[in-house]
Amino acid sequence: MNAPASLAENLGRGPLSKDEMAALVARDIPHGSYVNLGIGQPTLVADHLPRGSGVILHTENGMLNMGPAATPGQEDPDLTNAGKIPVTDLPGAAYFHHADSFAMMRGGHLDICVLGAFQVSAVGDLANWHTGAPHAIPAVGGAMDLAIGARKVFVMMTLFAKDGSPKLVRECGYPLTGLGCVNRVYTDLATFRVGPDGATVLETFGVTYADLAARLDVPLVPARETRTLPSGPS
Repeated sequence: MNAPASLAENLGRGPLSKDEMAALVARDIPHGSYVNLGIGQPTLVADHLPRGSGVILHTENGMLNMGPAATPGQEDPDLTNAGKIPVTDLPGAAYFHHADSFAMMRGGHLDICVLGAFQVSAVGDLANWHTGAPHAIPAVGGAMDLAIGARKVFVMMTLFAKDGSPKLVRECGYPLTGLGCVNRVYTDLATFRVGPDGATVLETFGVTYADLAARLDVPLVPARETRTLPSGPS
């Protein structure tokens, strides 16, 4: 199987690290967007937004204009992200009640949210709060509010689970967070656009398009645009 002519296959680089994935997400956030970063890998995106990006980061625990993670000596116990990681604030930052924060999420005031996931379907269904495994602790948090309330949903995850099973699937086997809500999926081996038309491969890292097609039980749609991988995390 030949790769689509417009697809960028980055065979000399990959699998990507978590920071490299975060840099790709940061690259694709439009100037001036209001963005929420979910717990876990997505919080790294804050460290890769360039100066002057105009991106306003929102936290569900009540802050607008959050900055990068705090370095040793910068920590303020009152300034944390949703994952309780110490962060910085940027000029003009605002603080507010938890309920007001969720009203922003539910009211359609966020342009993008970046979430982790256990599974994403080719049509954009999201499963990220429970595996259904016995004794597993469900952790929905604000994921359902974000998945439905944000205008766009980006997902950061490894493409394959520890047992080798793909996490980009035809149909989610875990309890769903939202239906048809995901727009982009950023993984260590490839980035995808997902939606009603299926999964479109935009970039690959360390693997070919043919390799992905052989390993994923998901029909892949040829990319219609050329993507350029940055030389390293910004």
